[in-house]
Formats: sequence, C-alpha cells, structure tokens
Amino acid sequence: MSGSDIAAAVIGGTGYAGVEMCRLLAAHPRVGRIVPTSRENVDLERMHPNLLGTGIRCIPVEEAQNRAGEWDVVFLCTPSGEAARLAPRFLENGAKVIDLSADFRFRDAGDYQRVYGRRHESAQLLEEAVYGATELYRDSVRRARLVANPGCYAITALLALTPLVESGLLARREPIHIHALNGTSGAGNSPRREVMHADADRDVLAYSLEGHRHGPELEDRLAGPAGGPVKIALNTAHGAFARGIHIQATATLRSDRATTCTRDDLLELYRKRYGRGSDGEYFVRLLDHPKTGAKNEKEYDLYPRLRGVVGSNFCHIGLDVDPERGFAKAVAVTDNLVKGAAGSAIQNMNLMLGLDEREGLRSHGF
Repeated sequence: MSGSDIAAAVIGGTGYAGVEMCRLLAAHPRVGRIVPTSRENVDLERMHPNLLGTGIRCIPVEEAQNRAGEWDVVFLCTPSGEAARLAPRFLENGAKVIDLSADFRFRDAGDYQRVYGRRHESAQLLEEAVYGATELYRDSVRRARLVANPGCYAITALLALTPLVESGLLARREPIHIHALNGTSGAGNSPRREVMHADADRDVLAYSLEGHRHGPELEDRLAGPAGGPVKIALNTAHGAFARGIHIQATATLRSDRATTCTRDDLLELYRKRYGRGSDGEYFVRLLDHPKTGAKNEKEYDLYPRLRGVVGSNFCHIGLDVDPERGFAKAVAVTDNLVKGAAGSAIQNMNLMLGLDEREGLRSHGF
C-alpha cells in the first residue's frame, strides 16, 4: 500500500476502546478513511471533543456490513459474542479482521463456552484465528487475516511473565499469583454508580475474585512457554484512575534456585528475550536501574509506574527477587486502552498490511 489509502471500519466505535481506536487511527499516516459504527445517531466529535475536526462520522453497523467490500481492515470493538457473528461477513469480502473482544482468543470452542458461558457462533474460525500478542506471535500475525487481540490484563501479564516461565526457573506445580489493578475505563462506559468519579475517588473496587476471565486466557497462553500446565491466581480491582493496568506477579522459584537467583539474573534473562529499547522489542521497556540503597530501602524507580505509559503502546517491566522466601517478582504497567486494546490492534494491523509495526504508535504518551 502507498500513501494514506487504508480504509478502516471500527465496529462499536463509541465505547472506550472504539473511540481510542479512532483517536490513534486519526494520527496514523497510512490511514485515509476511518468509519466507526454506532447503534444510535451519535455525533462523535460532540461526544468526544478530542476528535473535534477529524471529520469522523458514525454509520449504523448494518451499513458497514453492507459495504463490507470497502474496508481494508475491520476492528471489532464489540461485546463478547457479537464479533463471532460479525467476522465472517467481513472476512468473506477480503478485509483483515482484528477482534478486540474475547471471541477468538481461545483455540477450543469448549474453553470459550466454559469461560464465557455461551456457545461460539463461528467455531470454524477458531483454528485460523491468530492470538495477537504481537511480541510473542509476530510471524503468525503477519500472515493472518483474523487476529484475536489479547485481553488487557492478559497482554500485560504475558509480557511480564513469558521470559520467566520459559526459563525453567520456576517450581512447576506452584501457582503464579497476580495482583492486578485496572483503571475505571476497564469497567466500560455503561453507567455504574461504583465507578462514577464521586464514588470511585479515593477507593479501590475488587471484582471477579471467583476467577477473572483473563485467568484462563493466561493459563492457555503460558502453557506453551512453560512446557506444561500453569495455574494463575489472578486478583483484580479497579483503582481510582481512569486508565492503566498495574500488575504485580509473584512466582515460586525452583528449590535449587530459590536462594541463588538474583535480580541481575532476571534482568539478564529479560534482556535476552526482549533486547534493549529500540534495538529490541520497541514497545517493551525494562527498568534495569541498579540498586543503590540498603536492603528494603524504598527505591521507587526500580519498578514501573502508570504515569510512564498512559497514552502509549509501551509496556514497562520491573523485576526483583525475594531470596528468603524463594520468590521471583515482576511488575508491569500498560495503558489498558492502548497496549491493552487499540494500540495493540493497530500494531497487529501494521504487520498484517506489511507496514512497520511501530507506524502511528511511536508516541511516548501523555
């Protein structure tokens, strides 16, 4: 493709992920047309004034389906269950499809039904769909016509844990514990009193402790690098901020490495997996500042902070070891609406269309 000739449809263009998709696509030098859909007659520029002057106008989803042959790429920013119904029409008309919902993340229709409680309506496409954790499945994404974007917790935890899990350093039968905080935008834009500013301010809202849906997704995708089953204990909550993912993961080291594995060992392991900055995985940044204080001194800059990634497609990772208890620890942060949704989708689009995957995503955030 040459020039600004990519035509992109954003199905479900008025939710948080859909609007973020429009914002990022509007800054993409190769995208010429952005057409979001809405089930209501929505003036997108009026509802989201950060898009003022872009000229982006919503159309009904039925019109986007009727014009299916016009789109080079279709982003499905729809509730779970809808993407499985919509995807075949766009694929049949030659579009690349990137699903931001959970409909194509599992390889087995039975797993999807177990986790999401409904029968999969396009199970015949599950074998073809490629899981869109770009840094881990890049070659497959490049060849794909249907990509399943990971969940926001899942992509953050996968990037934080994959080098550790595939290293063989961990005790095989011990669960990995993840404490995960999400911004209130992770609750969606349907009105809920608990996530309104007046209630959510100065508060933390735990939810889905019986088993968050991204837990099985993580277990499924970490089993390969681990060479066997992985058990994830995922505890999730909304923090008093609008956007961002902050995870702290604790994993048990093998008994023969419990007292000998160091933070420097982990840093070297992650450098080998991800490289260094722009010379490695561009969107994965490792905080490898040396420790300078005494034991247990509060050196905050050893671990990533949300403010370093909000508005960007970057994932920042920090590492440490608790040698007395034999734990390896990883801290990772992303923006749930960018790396956890729209930015990751555009990164995948770039690969699928033969572009530099960084195109339109080089911003370091707000």
